[in-house]
Amino acid sequence: MNNASGKTIKCFITSLREEIYSGDIKELVATGVGGELGILPGHAPLLTELSPGPIQLRKLDGEEIFYIKGGFLEVQPDSVHILADDALREEGLSAEAAEKARQEAEEELAEKDKTASLEYAMTRAKMLEAVGQLKTLRRIKEKYGK
Repeated sequence: MNNASGKTIKCFITSLREEIYSGDIKELVATGVGGELGILPGHAPLLTELSPGPIQLRKLDGEEIFYIKGGFLEVQPDSVHILADDALREEGLSAEAAEKARQEAEEELAEKDKTASLEYAMTRAKMLEAVGQLKTLRRIKEKYGK
């Protein structure tokens, strides 16, 4: 889609509970399972799994950063869809709570038997969520000085 401000693409972020964002964006940056990805208008179709971490939207009127617990990203010629396990806006994040969760998961991982794969995997997932929240908060702080 072309407009006076340049090329944009429709973006939709939906959690299992609610629609989090819907609107035009100039760019999206997300953390995929293979690393960071940048999506611009005209990007080739894509379907990929997302890791816990930040979703950064460059909109016509500024930027916005969300935290997602994980999910999927689908890119189509005229739209980008994120279906997130859970998604939070900045005000839903707490650096203290995320750091505490990270430390607790780290301690649990040190005590867990790696052969008890389900318990170990669940604790590792908690660790990845906490690290993803901390990464999101760092990105917000870098962008907005908050």
